[in-house]
Amino acid sequence: MAGVQDQWAAGSSYEDFMGRWSRSLAQEFVSWLRIPSQLDWLDVGCGTGALADAICSHADPASVIGCDPAAPFVEYAREHSRDARQSFVVAGAGNLPRRPDGFGSVSSLLALNFMPDPNGAVQEMKSVATPQATVSACVWDYSDGMLFLRYFWDSVTSQDPAAAALDEGARFPLCRRDALLTLFCDSNLGDVCCEPITIRTVFTSFSDFWRPFLGGAGPAPSYVASLGADRRAILARELERTLRPGLDGTINLTARAWAVRGTVV
Repeated sequence: MAGVQDQWAAGSSYEDFMGRWSRSLAQEFVSWLRIPSQLDWLDVGCGTGALADAICSHADPASVIGCDPAAPFVEYAREHSRDARQSFVVAGAGNLPRRPDGFGSVSSLLALNFMPDPNGAVQEMKSVATPQATVSACVWDYSDGMLFLRYFWDSVTSQDPAAAALDEGARFPLCRRDALLTLFCDSNLGDVCCEPITIRTVFTSFSDFWRPFLGGAGPAPSYVASLGADRRAILARELERTLRPGLDGTINLTARAWAVRGTVV
């Protein structure tokens, strides 16, 4: 299992798996940030464009530049963009886009924990921001708050204990409030605040729950793609047994994320 690598080759597959929930979270995150209107934003790790769309819908920005090192995600975001204030580029931590006057808000949704050097990433986010700008991030609480992934990995490890190391809850210490607070405070940001945001994740059927895991984009789908057909079928049966859909077939869960922000001083 140590040889399973995260795959990010298909924007549409990721959108089906996580993007629909990222978009719900993005709206809540932007509202929580309370950024003044007509500022220039940088969206770091923009993925398929969930945060950029929420910024344009709820924050009245002057412009939004979204960047991501995964070219298929940037292509998807460009193709589905419907707002002239948005632009998307292939870039990541280490070569973030810059503006001569800096960005008034630099934010990252569900990407900071995937960056090899989160401390360096936050420092770079600060460096491209204007004085008094807000630097912010939001990450799923993989440890126990992101329930549909918690059910998935608990079922996986009940059959394949070696896969425990692939569980995002174990891999990403930044999925916890204290770690995010420490990261932003150690970056010398002022007025650091970290609070939970919880959304509902409602699946219309077990098929609606399971099918996106077969798309191969992201840690959990990458693991599923590494399995043979028999083991995939066994895992699906275990998940369906554990989830216990309602009488109408629906599966009602919640997903918690941690949102953190600080001010460039």
